[in-house]
Amino acid sequence: MSEDFESHRCQSGFSSPSDGAGEVPDDPKDWVQVTRWRRAERVRLRGERQEVSVADRQAVGAALAGHLRDLLDDRFGGARGRVFSAYWPIKGEPDLRPLMAELHHSGVIVALPLVETKAAPLTFRRWTPDTRMVRGDWNIPVPPPDAPLVTPEIALAPLMGWTREGYRLGYGGGYFDRTLAALQPRPFVIGIGVNSAELPTICPQPHDIPLDIILSETGVQSAKDTV
Repeated sequence: MSEDFESHRCQSGFSSPSDGAGEVPDDPKDWVQVTRWRRAERVRLRGERQEVSVADRQAVGAALAGHLRDLLDDRFGGARGRVFSAYWPIKGEPDLRPLMAELHHSGVIVALPLVETKAAPLTFRRWTPDTRMVRGDWNIPVPPPDAPLVTPEIALAPLMGWTREGYRLGYGGGYFDRTLAALQPRPFVIGIGVNSAELPTICPQPHDIPLDIILSETGVQSAKDTV
């Protein structure tokens, strides 16, 4: 069992700060209990996200784009010439497509992740504003099979929930954690979330990999060099 797992284990009676959140499992080793709780949290957080108005969602996306732009400038000199994996927004996720186009025009190599093999790590194909997208898994638009394969140096991780320790509650398929475990060298990973999706814990398991930074509409919420 990893040190991270022990140091961020669930505490009895420790519940999410958001209204309507369920009790965090008493036993972090009880994977059945943890899975049930995570599933309920995904449903709750997805419902809250879907209730956000279009105007508020656009404002959150614009704020996140500004913070992400600043982060790339400060840490990566704007990331020109680097491979940057973004995401195509679904299910009310913050829409960063305008920033993707901006980064492309500034010399960043923008990529999108896609599922090409079930239960395997994601692959990444280059995207430009002129890319003719096709339908991938879950009907998510993805670059076509002839788009160049690339390996990201910087990657965005959309999430349902997040913690101050840098853990993300994803969608439950395990693809992103599987991908991070397989990529060598591992990219610098930036979680993209909103303030209201903060959780006290996700009951981290050995396969959960903390992110390098988590950004919300108000800026950096978690960073490995500050937690």
